[in-house]
Amino acid sequence: MERPVRVRFAPSPTGPLHLGGVRTALYNYLFARKTGGQFILRIEDTDQTRFVQGAEEYIMESLKWIGMEIDEGIHEGGDFGPYRQSDRKHLYEKYVHQLIDDGHAYYAFDTAEELEAMRERLKERGADNLSYNHHVRQEMKNSISLSAEEVQRKIEAGEPYVVRIKIPENEEVKFTDVIRGEVVFHTEQLDDKVIFKSDGMPTYHMANIVDDHLMQISHVIRGEEWLSSTPIHVLLYRFLNWEDTMPEFAHLPLILKPDGNGKLSKRDGDRLGFPVFPLNWNNPATGEESLGFKERGFLPEAFMNMLAFLGWNPGGTQEIFHKQELIDTFSLERVSKSGAKFDFEKAKWFNQQYIKTTDLKSLLEMLRPEFEANGIDKDDAFLEKYIGLFVDRVTFLSEFSSAGYYLFERPHAYNEKQFNKRYQKEGVPEILERIPALLTSLKSWKAEDIENAIHQLIEDNEINPGLIMGTFRIMLTGEVGGPPLYEIAELIGQKETMERIAIALRYFSES
Repeated sequence: MERPVRVRFAPSPTGPLHLGGVRTALYNYLFARKTGGQFILRIEDTDQTRFVQGAEEYIMESLKWIGMEIDEGIHEGGDFGPYRQSDRKHLYEKYVHQLIDDGHAYYAFDTAEELEAMRERLKERGADNLSYNHHVRQEMKNSISLSAEEVQRKIEAGEPYVVRIKIPENEEVKFTDVIRGEVVFHTEQLDDKVIFKSDGMPTYHMANIVDDHLMQISHVIRGEEWLSSTPIHVLLYRFLNWEDTMPEFAHLPLILKPDGNGKLSKRDGDRLGFPVFPLNWNNPATGEESLGFKERGFLPEAFMNMLAFLGWNPGGTQEIFHKQELIDTFSLERVSKSGAKFDFEKAKWFNQQYIKTTDLKSLLEMLRPEFEANGIDKDDAFLEKYIGLFVDRVTFLSEFSSAGYYLFERPHAYNEKQFNKRYQKEGVPEILERIPALLTSLKSWKAEDIENAIHQLIEDNEINPGLIMGTFRIMLTGEVGGPPLYEIAELIGQKETMERIAIALRYFSES
């Protein structure tokens, strides 16, 4: 009988979420939703020396913005809490002692200096592996080389120690990865990892195994950087007699730099001018601010769609997948083994597609804070029409308030070169002089009526339409390009249109 799907995203609160971490969360989330399972957020803060203030809240806010609902977590609760590892400290020691009692782990009292001396000795011997393992256990200070009495004395005296897993000699450790198939490691490649520290805190290796077991995690979906640690975890499941409940493993490919040369980093984003974090991040230690995808102007749905395609391919030519479509289509079997190059131009394309197809009311609600921050005081009807004029012309939400600034205020300047190029043509000044009276006589101020009236004037005078329309646009906006001209006139209104024409004609007649 198949057990229920329970997956966890288990970040460490050591800073902001990188694209790779967010994608790991997303694949866990999509897999849980596709299978009717549970998506759990567990904060892995066993390494208190690397804890960064605000990082935990940042993780939660990021998932919320993207649209990943958490089923169990610190705030959501659940039957398997606590969901912060530092709050679970009391759970781990029991299992560490079980490993020691069963001969699968041991105390080690070596100092940092002694560990460095060990590595130097191994170098001198020409050893390929400089790690703490069965080759060096007997020459180090641990409960294998020392008597039981000496070990007890050291512990009672409060000497610092760690507990290390005892890796078996000359064995193959095999497991099946959902993405990569059968994976084999030889224990000669492994070292006796530290699994517990004398401060009572487990290391990642011990804590994540115990937590995954107690939380009944069915699948561990994580980045490929953890692949080399998996044989340690497989051995711990065996040593604790939990092999029957061991989760399935799926190791995700790296997200690579745009040129494919190595893992994508914040430095690459800074260098090439794109974000690598979902939300703005203020480094509490340095005060440095890093721009997020949200603040750059990405829609969360576009970000989710783009991120899903960094390592997963559904087959076929469809690229736009809304959230429910991603859930319905997603499978771990279609996740690639090889790294995925990050392409910011493609990310922008996804955002453009979503902006174009999002209804105007929803866009207005997203843009309202930005409009208010820029002092734009217009009613909703005006703003919706304004957004509609530019929805096909922007790449980011952050561009909306400035893209058509001339609809909120009169032009800052005119493109004089292009205006004069048209204005100096025969007949153009005379036609422009007649436009105010023509537009004043209109009983309906609709784009279609304005267009019909001006086109009739152009036809009657047998003049090139481009000359008149080009100069008319510059008078209203100062620019030579933009949204449909007559829709601009309708939106700013008859009175404002007439005043702009008068100001422009006076300006160009005097210059």
